[in-house]
Amino acid sequence: MNLKAMNLKTFKGGLHPPDGKEFSASKAIEICPLPEEIIIPLAQHIGAPAEICVEVGAKVKKGTLIASARGFVSAPIHASTSGEVIAIEPRLHPMGKALPAIVIKPDGEDCWDENLKAANPDDLSGDELKACILAAGIVGMGGATFPTHVKLSPPADKQIDTLILNGVECEPYLTADHRMMLEATEQILDGIDILRKVLGIERAVIGIEANKPDAIEKMTKEAAARNIEVQALEVKYPQGAEKQLIDAITGRQVPSGTLPMEVGVVVQNVGTAAAISDAVRLGRPLIERVVTITGPGIKVPKNLLVRIGTPLQFLVDQCEGLNGEPAKIIMGGPMMGQTQLSLETPAIRGTSGLLIFRKEDLPRYEAGPCIRCGRCIGACPIHLQPTAIAAYARLDLFDEAEEYHALDCIECGCCTYTCPATLPLVQSIRYAKAAILAKKRTI
Repeated sequence: MNLKAMNLKTFKGGLHPPDGKEFSASKAIEICPLPEEIIIPLAQHIGAPAEICVEVGAKVKKGTLIASARGFVSAPIHASTSGEVIAIEPRLHPMGKALPAIVIKPDGEDCWDENLKAANPDDLSGDELKACILAAGIVGMGGATFPTHVKLSPPADKQIDTLILNGVECEPYLTADHRMMLEATEQILDGIDILRKVLGIERAVIGIEANKPDAIEKMTKEAAARNIEVQALEVKYPQGAEKQLIDAITGRQVPSGTLPMEVGVVVQNVGTAAAISDAVRLGRPLIERVVTITGPGIKVPKNLLVRIGTPLQFLVDQCEGLNGEPAKIIMGGPMMGQTQLSLETPAIRGTSGLLIFRKEDLPRYEAGPCIRCGRCIGACPIHLQPTAIAAYARLDLFDEAEEYHALDCIECGCCTYTCPATLPLVQSIRYAKAAILAKKRTI
């Protein structure tokens, strides 16, 4: 495929850090075995944590409901294998502290719950399909984990005309979505058809960065018969962020403080589309996902199909272990991922990757004074002034930080990455945002 001849779109700002995808981009998805213990946290999505509906000692099957949605912005949680609930207690969570979790001891049979029902999407209305998506606990698989049924329920005055599928995967090192587009093409396209029916629209566009030419070629070929567009994009971070992706593909600017539906767009990850197909056609809830286990600290990087609740240490073991002493453990990508305290943490619905770096992979520099070079401003995809916001944050001048639109920051890390003085800009802005929001909650 001649990508040079294609119209590669992008957004203003951003940057292109070394992507490190060569470690795992060519590795086909492997099925991860079951661990001896499954740890399923109740907090796995944006919104209210799910509410426990099983007791210790209960026998569950794969796909059995174990925690129900608590409120509209919430999602149910299901057992990711058959076995016995041996504990309901706080366990280490990816957020860095112990949070309530349901612990299951697998029985080795891995039997599906017989109450799960498959359906033909052609026989269901849009509302019935949305109910299936809610019941299956589908959330955004790109890492944000926003409950999908909420995104598919825009107010009556918000007219949606475009569905964008995020196949960008702009975070360095991650290749899970890339492999999904190559190996689960039909599931993704079927999920797109279901999403279009729920939204009552025709236009669907799959955005894929140009560093995945094989995925662009395959998706273009297979999507043509379904009237689904594929748009190749320049390789740039954070092109996978919703507002930047909408800008790149449609040219529409999502106003500050609003959601994509304001400009008639809904964005879903390609992995989410595949999960929706499984939820409707097979009746299977979201109990597994593809995770990239990679980085110089891993002996054999892989893309694994992992059950929700599998400890990170078990994933490392499937990759023949660590390649030296780990200095940094990251869940997700290196730009926006969360640093983990331990490999005892379980994989959750938003776990797109596990990165291990050694000390020699992480050069450290002392932060110096700002030299007013403006690189952070040029790189910011939201067009903010990161140094100004960070300076106000350091002085605890939060009203001034808010005036500089600190709350619009998506914490992508572009400013910190490009800063020649190695200032911790995104950390300072995050501090300011937390203080501003805390003040708003007390008013």
